[in-house]
Amino acid sequence: MKVILLQDVKGQGKKGQLVDVSDGYARNYMLPRKMAIEATADNINTMRMNDKARQEKEQRGREAAAALAAKLREMTLEVRCKGGGAGRLFGSVTSQEVSDALKAEGVELDRRKIVIDEPIKTVGLYTVKCKLGYEISAPLRLEVKEK
Repeated sequence: MKVILLQDVKGQGKKGQLVDVSDGYARNYMLPRKMAIEATADNINTMRMNDKARQEKEQRGREAAAALAAKLREMTLEVRCKGGGAGRLFGSVTSQEVSDALKAEGVELDRRKIVIDEPIKTVGLYTVKCKLGYEISAPLRLEVKEK
């Protein structure tokens, strides 16, 4: 019997795939547990339409991430922190502070997407990495100054 998987099934396939399983396995296990639906013409057509819509949504997300990456590459962000003189800071610059500074510039980026390799504890110019999803990342120049 051909079925369309509604979730990942170990040993059978991934969500959205059309697989061929034995009749008993489909009728007695997969269908009652809502793991799959029978592969009728309507269900196959619906599956293809959902795949097409998902691909279009992914493409739009990829384009938005690429546009944001281009914007971040050109940008130099200024972050002001409390300092103790001689170029040292109290504490270090966190990804939350970078995210808040980006928000003030009009760019929405979650703090978990900002990667700071080493703690920033002195004033100066730094480069941090922003992971934007869809395997797209962009460097962001960061200028740290004392308040």
